[in-house]
Amino acid sequence: MADAVVHFEIIGSDPAGLRSYYGELFGWEYSTDDAVTEAVSEPGNYGFVDGSATGDGNGLNGGVGGGKNHSPKALFYVGVPNVEEALQKAESLGGTRLMGPEGVPGKLIVGQFTDPEGNLVGVAGPA
Repeated sequence: MADAVVHFEIIGSDPAGLRSYYGELFGWEYSTDDAVTEAVSEPGNYGFVDGSATGDGNGLNGGVGGGKNHSPKALFYVGVPNVEEALQKAESLGGTRLMGPEGVPGKLIVGQFTDPEGNLVGVAGPA
């Protein structure tokens, strides 16, 4: 079975402004809390989007966050059983690890890499 996209993120230097923009644009509502790691967003500046409260109730969970030291980016996360193994495989295939694994073991671990063309991709899992 193939791994599925499980989460998206939109990150920038003005997370409140981004949340306002996407809230107005798409009707998204947020639960503002901390991201799994400060490498993703400043503490208290990460707005979770509940996919079950969007569209027909089958939307993808996501987040909008960042802070003054965070570069703008949009990315998706693929669910994997083991983040370190996925990052190692990405590297062996020509990708470049940018972050991770980071997070709370047993709860959520994340990592990010670029593919051989420079596209940013995330991986997330329990380990």
